[in-house]
Order: sequence, then structure tokens, then C-alpha cells
Amino acid sequence: MRRFPLALLLLAALLLGLSAPAHAAPTPTPADADADRAATALAQIRTTGTAWGIDPATGRMTLTVDDTVSARDVAALRATAARAGAVLRHEPGELRLLIAGGQAIYGGGGRCSLGANVRSGSTYYFVTAGHCTAAGATWYANSAQTTVLGSRVGSSFPGNDYGLVRYTSLVAHPSAVYTYPGLVTINGAGNAYVGQTVCRSGSTTGVRCGTVTGLNVTVNFADGAVTGLIRTNICAEPGDSGGPLYVPGTGVVLGILSGGSGNCTTGGTTYYQPIVEILAAYGVTIP
Repeated sequence: MRRFPLALLLLAALLLGLSAPAHAAPTPTPADADADRAATALAQIRTTGTAWGIDPATGRMTLTVDDTVSARDVAALRATAARAGAVLRHEPGELRLLIAGGQAIYGGGGRCSLGANVRSGSTYYFVTAGHCTAAGATWYANSAQTTVLGSRVGSSFPGNDYGLVRYTSLVAHPSAVYTYPGLVTINGAGNAYVGQTVCRSGSTTGVRCGTVTGLNVTVNFADGAVTGLIRTNICAEPGDSGGPLYVPGTGVVLGILSGGSGNCTTGGTTYYQPIVEILAAYGVTIP
């Protein structure tokens, strides 16, 4: 074996050290660039009955279309998805806001579900879906609209889908989810994660459970787009809107129901406004 003088070896090591940067800046990966490109392209879509976001199972940006999207529009959307490097997928049923209809609340000629009781100091409110509060200023506990719950003080839809109602009556409002029958105490608010086991409660179909299948999803409803939603494989039907998505074992609320597709006979997909965002928007807390 040929031997080199020690001085030459040290010089070579120094030269090699100088030739490489001490702190190389991280280089964006092709996957990052592809996701950004796809999101930019899909954000321009306004076709009713579509939704888009990252599919956690594949890591690919995915555009879904429901049964109401015409063949002509599907062809155009397929081309858009291809250009963006996204996957096009069909979602059975119709993406819709679930107003018809926690427990039932009535206002504006419709029925929704109460999401969660919240407060600011000693003033108490409840949150529900914004497409519900947009329809009515006064909310009631019964369909005859003789038992007043309170008055709308905030509403955001579309873009977001949440509203705030201030209690003006002495109706009891525990920090709990009604589970048809029974109550689960709400112990706070949290952020959802993909694969999480969750349940929702609504005044039409009661309690249904499943898993979180996506985050930060945009849905194009007929009434406008809503962004930043949680997606689950739980079914729902009209009247369940506004009801809470929660963790059954801990009583932590994650979101309130915005809308979905399918039904509770054949199955469906549902989307939720994150509760942490709602609390921050109105400066309220879970009691």
C-alpha cells in the first residue's frame, strides 16, 4: 500500500473542508414544488360540487367532484387536474350545506344543530355553522319557535362557516355534547389530525363516528367556497349542520359541521370548520 506524508493528508482534509459550505440552505424538494403548483391551480376552481386538498394516504393533491358536476365540467376539471399534477376523484352524492338542522336549534325557517357552548367572561354564547346563522338573527329551542335561545352576534359565510349566538334566555347550557341520549362533558378544544378517531352529534342522525381523512380542505358549495376544513368519512344529513365533531374518549371538541355528501344510509363524507379558529375569531373559550 502506498503511503502519503502526514502533512499532505492534513492539507487535503483542510482543502476538502473549505470546498463545502458549512451550512447548506435546505433545497425545496420536487414534491414541495408540485404541491404548491397544484394548490395554486386548484384554488382558481369555483365549480359547485368540487373539493380539493392533500390526500394523506397518497400525499397527492386531489380534486374531487360530486354527482352534480356535468360531464362537460368533469372533462375540463380533469384537464386542469392533469396540468396541475393532481388526481381527479369522484365522490358519490351531492356536496351540500346541511341546513334543514349537539341538539336542534331553529331559526330563519330552518333547523340546525348547536355546536358548542362558549363564553367570554360571564357572557355565554353558542357557536354553530355560519350558513345557519346567516339565515336567521333569533334562534329557538323548539320548532314552534316559542322558546328563545338567543340572538346572533356574529356570522361568517362563505369563506368560513361559523356563527355566534348570545344567550338571552335562562335555558340551561351545559358544556357538553348531547349523545342521543346522554351527555359527554366537553373538556376543551383541540386540533384534528389525520387518522384520528372522532364522532359527531347532530339533530337529524344523532351520533355517528369515523376517522379524520384530511385537513385544510377547500369545498365549493353552491353558496360559495369554504376553506381550511377538516374532512372525515362520517355521514350526515340536512339538519346536522353546526353540530360538533369531538373525540369521544376525552370530550375534546375539534370542529363544527359545515356540509358533506352522501347520507347515513349508504355512507358519506363530511367537512368541519375547526373549532380553534372559531374561538380565536370571536375571542371566546370553551367553558
